[in-house]
Amino acid sequence: MTSLQTPSSQPEVRSLFRKPILYSSIAALCVTFYFAFVLLSRHASDRAIEKQNAAKAAEERRANDQAAIEGLGGSELAIRAFYASPPVIHPGETAQLCYDVANAKTVTLDPPAGEVWPSHSRCLALSPSKATTYTLTIADAKGQSTSQSVKLEVKEQAPIRIKQLPSR
Repeated sequence: MTSLQTPSSQPEVRSLFRKPILYSSIAALCVTFYFAFVLLSRHASDRAIEKQNAAKAAEERRANDQAAIEGLGGSELAIRAFYASPPVIHPGETAQLCYDVANAKTVTLDPPAGEVWPSHSRCLALSPSKATTYTLTIADAKGQSTSQSVKLEVKEQAPIRIKQLPSR
C-alpha cells in the first residue's frame, strides 16, 4: 500500500521573504534612523552656529567696553576735572569741590573734607572759614599716581555802608 501523505501531516515551511511585516518593520526602522540622523546633524550644526554667534557677540561687547573706557578717559590714569564752584565764597557760604577721575584705584583729598572714591562725577559741599588749597591725589593698580590742586578763596565781606538820609 502506498502511503499518501497529506499536507497536514508535514509542517509547512514559510519563507522569510513572504512576510510583509518584516519588510515594513525594516523600512520603518530605516526611516526612523534617517530622520534621527537628520535631526541630530541639524542640532549639531545649530549649536556650532550658536557658538559662533556667541563669540561674535562677546567680541562686540569687548569692543564696546573698550570704546567706553577710552571715551571715559582711556586706559591712562588721569584727573579729568577738579574744580571749586564758585571759586570764591564769603564766610558761612558753601562751595562745591568736584572731581572726575579715570582709571584710579584710590583717591585722596588733602586736607580731608569728606569721603572720596574713584568717580566720574563726584562733588563735596565745603564751607571753609579761610582760603584753602585742596590737593586731589589718585593712584592706579600699578602704583602710578598723579595730583592736582585747586584753591578755594574765602573773602571777607566788605563792610556795608549805610547812607543816612537827610532828616526833614
